[in-house]
Amino acid sequence: MSGRRDVIDLDEGGREPAETANVVPDGHPSGRRRKAQLVAALLAGMVLGGVGVDELRDARDERQRNASVSLVAFPASGGGGGSDVAGVLQMDALLAVVNAGPAPITLRAVTGRGPGVVLRDTGQSRLVRPGGVGWIDVKLRLECATAFGSEPLPVRLSVETADRRTREVTYPVAVRDSVWHRGAEVPCEHLR
Repeated sequence: MSGRRDVIDLDEGGREPAETANVVPDGHPSGRRRKAQLVAALLAGMVLGGVGVDELRDARDERQRNASVSLVAFPASGGGGGSDVAGVLQMDALLAVVNAGPAPITLRAVTGRGPGVVLRDTGQSRLVRPGGVGWIDVKLRLECATAFGSEPLPVRLSVETADRRTREVTYPVAVRDSVWHRGAEVPCEHLR
């Protein structure tokens, strides 16, 4: 054996393997730019998604507000009247309806029936803004002997909400010791 040894130079500068020739190292400016673009796109997507969710939530809340109905009703005025049957008084009166809800409503119909009392509206619709009062003309038929018991009169109100849907609401109206009761006392005395 001759003493010759082959030496392999492992430090060949400037030559890269063929598989890695097109890979950009992490520290290279174009690699950072791609990462920044990717992060910016991700953030933009999150922001737009958040805005979309907020818009959907706001739209849902608006629909719920427009569909909700909260009313208070009470006798507002009434008196006099006449009779075509002994012991029964027919009287024109007003029913006050307060819109305690968050959106405007339109009162379409009002009816009520209880012991000795029948109530119906005169067919006129009323727009009532939030916090506003609608004065509804009603016709009362009162049986003088039984109309003013202790139970409230269940009044059914047909209401069109801001979403254009009709809803039925029942509200107990106290008739005993109301302006209707006081307005019917004298005429009822004459009918007995």
